[in-house]
Amino acid sequence: MNALAARRRHPAAIAILLLLGLVLVGAAYSLLAPKSAQAQAPTADAVAEGRSLFLANCATCHGLNAQGTQAGPTLVGVGAASVNFQVGTGRMPLAGPGVQAQRQDEIKFSQEQIAALAAYVASLAPGPAIPTEEQLNTDGADVALGGELFRVNCAMCHNFAGSGGALTRGKYAPTLKGVSNRDIYEAMLTGPQSMPVFNDQNITPENKKNIIAWINETQTQANQGGMNLGNLGPVSEGMFIWIFGLGIMVGIAVWLGSKAA
Repeated sequence: MNALAARRRHPAAIAILLLLGLVLVGAAYSLLAPKSAQAQAPTADAVAEGRSLFLANCATCHGLNAQGTQAGPTLVGVGAASVNFQVGTGRMPLAGPGVQAQRQDEIKFSQEQIAALAAYVASLAPGPAIPTEEQLNTDGADVALGGELFRVNCAMCHNFAGSGGALTRGKYAPTLKGVSNRDIYEAMLTGPQSMPVFNDQNITPENKKNIIAWINETQTQANQGGMNLGNLGPVSEGMFIWIFGLGIMVGIAVWLGSKAA
């Protein structure tokens, strides 16, 4: 009996049980955890073309192997979605030094070249993939829920109506008016500039659709009363009162004074 008990208490049995527990926990997490969009394996030709474009246009700031330098961050692991957003909106290549890369109307690269650059960066390490058409389709989305999520997660920077707003040290949250579904989705996935990353664990793909649907809805709604003054809130409203309201009052006071004289 003592020998049998000793065999049961063998240290190897404890190690095996711990290893088995870790395997079971990992398997359960992989099955139950929300799946984030990962970059698909690009073709060799696309990667080669993207590397050539990268070395010619991006390596000066981001390094020969996209490892990052003092002039630009690493691109390893940012995924195809980040490249598609930054280059597709004209923010990259950077037009000039500044506190924040600004959206440009003129895009330097064609869509095929942007796709090649995204393929090269995606080949460096796993990262958020470019959203599919199904992910961007907002038909049937819950607009009301999207509004609640926007006010909780986005309004403090982008303003309650998505008109944008000022941040610290000369930075700003851009307006969301006229921005495509793809750009909004990719911005949530990748967190450009000062924006936090809202991956699929933070905001599910379905709720990303809801937020986008609400942003689109605000751009089609008619103003319910008065001038909206850009929907910029108390700053523009206070400026209007100071300039026009006080101006009118001063004008009336001067008119009454001249009349009394």
